[in-house]
Amino acid sequence: MGRQWLLAKREVNSLRKSQATGKYLKEIMVAAKHGGPDPTANARLFAAIEKARKESVPRDNIERAIKKGAGIGGEKMILEIMAFEGYAPHKVPVIVEALTDNHNRTAPEIRVLFKKGQLGVAGSNKFLFDHVGLIEAHHPDAAADIEAAAIEAGANEVEPLNHGQNDDIPEGATGARFIADRAAIHTVSQWLTKNGWTVITSEMGYIPKNMPQLTDEQRAEVGEFLQLLDDHDDVHRIWAAFR
Repeated sequence: MGRQWLLAKREVNSLRKSQATGKYLKEIMVAAKHGGPDPTANARLFAAIEKARKESVPRDNIERAIKKGAGIGGEKMILEIMAFEGYAPHKVPVIVEALTDNHNRTAPEIRVLFKKGQLGVAGSNKFLFDHVGLIEAHHPDAAADIEAAAIEAGANEVEPLNHGQNDDIPEGATGARFIADRAAIHTVSQWLTKNGWTVITSEMGYIPKNMPQLTDEQRAEVGEFLQLLDDHDDVHRIWAAFR
């Protein structure tokens, strides 16, 4: 019985790793499509490549994804970006971004997941979020001034991040999330990169205007629902009024 459980656990872990690899490659393709194939001039692509390498995604797969996204060679990206609005249990607003090559398959599957998620429901809610540019980065100097960096880089706001909030931030480093106008994402990322910061995320995203107050039990239910969504192969990003 123990061996059977161990085998099942390995199969689940293998499946999760395969799903994660697919999502990293999709992000690389999207980044290359929108910002070009050169990671030194495309902060979003650079960040996506670094994440993929950290998870041991093969270099050949990364290079193929870059070419496919940028339309270099015979293969071209046919992925469509889809956004779904809805609510997690306890009326927590959620926006789900999916990357798919089959709209007719993905849309009903995501809707079914909302129905499965107990009190999860679909419904318009983008007015509850600000659509902004998000750049997450870290600096090796533990005393780095994130406020000064935000001003110099041209970000509108900044908030601290630590290793516990994002595994990509080394322990002891200064981490920060810079919030900028969507049109300023590249400018902010480039300034940070040139001034000793390592950019780990550079993308457009959604910041909730308000955070619902939840009990520990309610938070657990919301977390389970968000995990249910995230486990879908086509789900690329989830934005929720939840921490």
